[in-house]
Amino acid sequence: MKVFETKKRLKNQINSLKNQNISIGFVPTMGALHQGHLALIKASLQDNAQTIVSIFVNPTQFNNQDDLIKYPRTIAKDLQLLKSLSNDIIVYHPDANDFYEGKIESQHFDFDGLELVMEGKQRPGHFDGVGTVVKKLFEIIQPDRAYFGEKDFQQLQIIRKLVEKEQMPIQIVPVPIFREKDGLAMSSRNTRLLPEHRGIAPIINETLREAKALFKNNSIEDVKQYVYRKMDENPLLEMEYFEIADEKTLKPAKEKISGNKYRGFIVVYAGDVRLIDNIAL
Repeated sequence: MKVFETKKRLKNQINSLKNQNISIGFVPTMGALHQGHLALIKASLQDNAQTIVSIFVNPTQFNNQDDLIKYPRTIAKDLQLLKSLSNDIIVYHPDANDFYEGKIESQHFDFDGLELVMEGKQRPGHFDGVGTVVKKLFEIIQPDRAYFGEKDFQQLQIIRKLVEKEQMPIQIVPVPIFREKDGLAMSSRNTRLLPEHRGIAPIINETLREAKALFKNNSIEDVKQYVYRKMDENPLLEMEYFEIADEKTLKPAKEKISGNKYRGFIVVYAGDVRLIDNIAL
């Protein structure tokens, strides 16, 4: 397994792969790898001759600096996990100054409004940071396919829009949410949950599944009220928001329109850990 820490050395490797017409699959991560990440990497290994995984805690997408400091960094464990999957994976683990060439700041993007709702509304500048790092990674790695989990569904749609607007010849491959046995969506943040919060957290997914069942025969407003009531019954969990949105535009839905696809998006605090999840309705 090859590990590159500088952009220059990685680019030399990429040029060699491109000269041999080797297909490249790419999985961008911020490390603290878990089975959800491994599901993305396995998909890439199956589809491509060469898989590249980036491990980079990107400073420009954290609007809360405390969250950036607390984000788990487990590079030795991550490399062992990757090696257990395949010894042929290429890892890109850059330093922020090398990656940003000493100028750590975000580019501003217009994602046709996808960036203004839900996570974009709650975390100003977050998707400029995401767009900046992913665009740079795509330019360096030049993958044929890139793999993103549906847990961050808004991010997935924004990456699709980025590729469309920048006219990048990259196929974006979505991978379904990978869950713990009790239904909690896999996340690097789960390691920070206190035992009492970890015990109650699966109710988030349980509530989403109940919302999906209710959505068939009830109004959007009734479903939203149900979810808020259910969360209010759990003092260890604090709801930030629950939204039902059009799957394509991500605009909050007021009423159901035949032929449109909808998705429920939820963000809940379990102590000081911010958990996100979603479900197709």
